[in-house]
Amino acid sequence: MEKEVPHIQRDISWLDFNYRVLQEAKDKSVPLYDRLKFLAIYSSNLDEFFRVRVANHRNLHRTGKKTRKTLDYVPAELITSILDKVNKQQLEFSEIFFNKIIPGLKKNGINLIRRLELSESQEDFIEEFFQEKLLPFVQPVLLIEDKIKPFLNNGSLYLALHLKDKKTKAIQYATVKVPSEHVGRFVELPNDHTDERFIIMLDDVVRHSIPWIFPGYDIQQSYSIKLTRDAELYIDDEFEGDLLEKIRKSLAKRDIGPASRLVFDRTMPEEMLSYLMDVFELTKYDLLREGRYHNNSDFFHFPMFDNHTLVEPSLEPIKMKSLEDSDNIFDAISNRDFLIHPPYHSYESVVRFFEEAAADPDVTHIKIVQYRVAAKSRIMQALIKAAKMGKQVTAFIEIKARFDEKANIVWGERLQKAGVKVLYSIPGIKVHAKMAIVIRSEMNKNSTYAYLSTGNFHEGTANVYSDLGIFTKDIRLTFESVKLFNYLETKNRQGINFDHMGVGLFNLNKKINDLIKVEIKNAKAGKKAEITLKLNSLQDSKMINTLYKASQAGVKINLIIRGICSLVSGVKGVSDNINTISIVDRFLEHARVVIFHNDGNPKYFMSSADWMYRNLNKRIEIFVPIYQKDIKEHIQILMNLQLSDNVKARSVNHNKVNKYVSNNDHVLTRSQMDTYRYIFRKENEDDL
Repeated sequence: MEKEVPHIQRDISWLDFNYRVLQEAKDKSVPLYDRLKFLAIYSSNLDEFFRVRVANHRNLHRTGKKTRKTLDYVPAELITSILDKVNKQQLEFSEIFFNKIIPGLKKNGINLIRRLELSESQEDFIEEFFQEKLLPFVQPVLLIEDKIKPFLNNGSLYLALHLKDKKTKAIQYATVKVPSEHVGRFVELPNDHTDERFIIMLDDVVRHSIPWIFPGYDIQQSYSIKLTRDAELYIDDEFEGDLLEKIRKSLAKRDIGPASRLVFDRTMPEEMLSYLMDVFELTKYDLLREGRYHNNSDFFHFPMFDNHTLVEPSLEPIKMKSLEDSDNIFDAISNRDFLIHPPYHSYESVVRFFEEAAADPDVTHIKIVQYRVAAKSRIMQALIKAAKMGKQVTAFIEIKARFDEKANIVWGERLQKAGVKVLYSIPGIKVHAKMAIVIRSEMNKNSTYAYLSTGNFHEGTANVYSDLGIFTKDIRLTFESVKLFNYLETKNRQGINFDHMGVGLFNLNKKINDLIKVEIKNAKAGKKAEITLKLNSLQDSKMINTLYKASQAGVKINLIIRGICSLVSGVKGVSDNINTISIVDRFLEHARVVIFHNDGNPKYFMSSADWMYRNLNKRIEIFVPIYQKDIKEHIQILMNLQLSDNVKARSVNHNKVNKYVSNNDHVLTRSQMDTYRYIFRKENEDDL
């Protein structure tokens, strides 16, 4: 059956998501600096995609491996499709940057210029800047095929040079480094106009200085290049040996791994490109054409010049007064559950949960799962303080969190030195649950408090990622949270079961399927049946087929999928009753929410899990039921706002992918802004 139903390959769908980010850079209603930020996000996303996903496909193609299971695609064909799609997006990226962003900056007195536009005084400045700050780092190398093959640092910027020997007239190729890691990417220039700013990119500073680096050559042309390397550690399925030590060794090799992509200026002549392919031992599957500049994630650091009219007005995180102003956070949670929704809500209540637990003499235990955490973390400092005060503190650290492996190892070592009991990854699976518990001695017995979330304990991303978290003392949830921590500590599954929460590797798949089956049964009985599903990614083929069956039975299904969506909605006879949207706006949609109509008695869940094969089958995840009536109502309002979005929502329906949603409503609904206003009113009702 699976081959007969429509299914979008996950990486192709991911590229559709990244295009939605590019759409934000193209959107004239988005302030100019925020459009630059979206170019940076698009570029950063793409770099990781090539270092991980494309690198894996490339390795499969080169080795001819079929993995343990038969692949349902041909790696070479998929890579070709990916490159075709990305090349088209890169053309649009260049169009946006050169023809929209740069002219827009100029209208606002910010001039991003090239070297041929430099005034005499600016040239003098550039020459002095190069001699004093760049010369030791540019690493000039003449290329000699089969003899001199320089090692290009992963992700670093270089210029590939076409030279002609002044004496022999022989053609020569060379590389020089653009050392942006030493001085930054953007250089402010002196100017004769006090009301204007002039900026040049470091690439063009180096271009201007090439004649001094190669004095015996005439410079014919220069083209920017960048090599990215395979970033996958390939340890997810390791079942034996010291996993921590294996990851340490793999991290040391990450930046010297095989090439996964050569990014190059699309104007480079084929002859020169062919030469570079031979020098660096690349194939056509390793090539990606871009514009004049690479590493465009550097636009995150474009000089602001205090021009705040070119960015979205800031939204001050809203204080959750009932927790932040309470005399004792645990007394407050004893009375009722609290739902926090950062970045709309301040993250301070989560930080306070740990800081107060560390200081409270009645708290005996703190346990937490750490997946991603800030470099400077008050939460981690609170755990250290608690351990030093004699409390029993346990931290399960998932060291297989991609690109955070090193940071997690560092934090693990710091916590251990302070006396925290640190547990590391379980071979073969990832622990992706977002949860913590605090055990407190109250009235001569132990009481357990839990914080269960869709997002990580990361104070930095909490300002950008839109997540949900619940503080609770409800024994139905706290008891099962304790059981899950017991499993993480003992690795013993015997006798552990969950009646309320869904937990990955235990009952998560069955719980979700059973809830969908109820909706199918109700639909077949002529009752109203509906599912609202908000996820980052939907890829698991079995779940998709189950949703198709539900649609065919008459269940109305609303999908809000930010990223990968392999399900094809709106296909006659297959998914007529499924409507899919995606929202990309100033905050990253990261919360996972599921609502089942349940014959008029809706069931609400929030979760750490996306519906991808890895999440549902190879990870410890939590799927948390919401029991408190006012929190259910709150979540329903949030979902209604998103489903009504006609400003930032895009269709992901069949033949309508990435078209902006228009519901012919004269009232514009931008769900993120309306969510902020709703939460502000809710938290300030007593003041109004």
